[in-house]
Amino acid sequence: MSTAGPAAADLRAAAHRQAVVLVLVAVVVAVTCAFLGRWQWQRHVDRDAAIAVVEANYAAAPVDLADVVPDPDAALPDADAWRSVEVSGRYLDDATVLLRNRPVDGTPAYHALVPFLVTDAAPRDAGDPVDAGRVLVVDRGWVPTGADGSVDVDVPAPPRGDVTVTVRVRPGEPTSSRDAPPGQVQAIAPAQVLGAAGVEGEPYAAYGALVREEPAAAEPLGALAAPSTDPGSHLSYAFQWWVFALGALAAFGVAARREWTSVVSVGDGSLTVRPARPRRARGRDELDEDAEIDAHEARTAPAQASAMRSR
Repeated sequence: MSTAGPAAADLRAAAHRQAVVLVLVAVVVAVTCAFLGRWQWQRHVDRDAAIAVVEANYAAAPVDLADVVPDPDAALPDADAWRSVEVSGRYLDDATVLLRNRPVDGTPAYHALVPFLVTDAAPRDAGDPVDAGRVLVVDRGWVPTGADGSVDVDVPAPPRGDVTVTVRVRPGEPTSSRDAPPGQVQAIAPAQVLGAAGVEGEPYAAYGALVREEPAAAEPLGALAAPSTDPGSHLSYAFQWWVFALGALAAFGVAARREWTSVVSVGDGSLTVRPARPRRARGRDELDEDAEIDAHEARTAPAQASAMRSR
């Protein structure tokens, strides 16, 4: 199709505007994919750092709680998470709190959180007791929720009297705003746990995941699972997003170029619109079929012409 004059200029301007729009879309999509890839990359870096902490601390020999947590009110540094520590005191066994919504291997479960009244945060040291009177929340393990998730769950009692426990320290979780039945919590936020237990005292900002107790309890709870060291798929997702960014630039770039060059000048000064897509080349089978048809028509044409003359 050819055209000239103002209409031709409008046609070319419209094609160029469409090409610019496609370029802008390409940039927006590519930038979005690039940022999503960067986000997944950061998650990969964070996950690698967390795995390194687990590998360095999880199997390390226990030390005194006071050596790892010299200030009970301070947040536990990430580098000290999962370190094994020893602390002496006694369980407030009548103040057990159940942690909700923490399944174990896909099985619904409650974690038993028991306030532990510290008598010495440095039992391995022969000196004076440290941090006596502070309260450490200890996650002793888990119990099944039962058929209907009732709060009336049978939780094995901790050992009575003076106990030395070995726990792996974890940072306290943020306070949860979700409701929970009496005696239950939605997060291991130490102050919130003590509130649900009705215990007055100054809690540690960190809490402990039980490793062992001396003396041992008569009936143990379900053991807490080891932390996962699976790096996940964040790295592959990051590269996928970056490939999508390059693909968007390439695909929209080709489309924009096609629009930009779709209206071209011809010899007489008019404009012609190129087809949006080039005509598909015929395949070998189509060419052979056309050749057979042409040959057949060539053979039958003389007979048809003679029949016409005889009429």
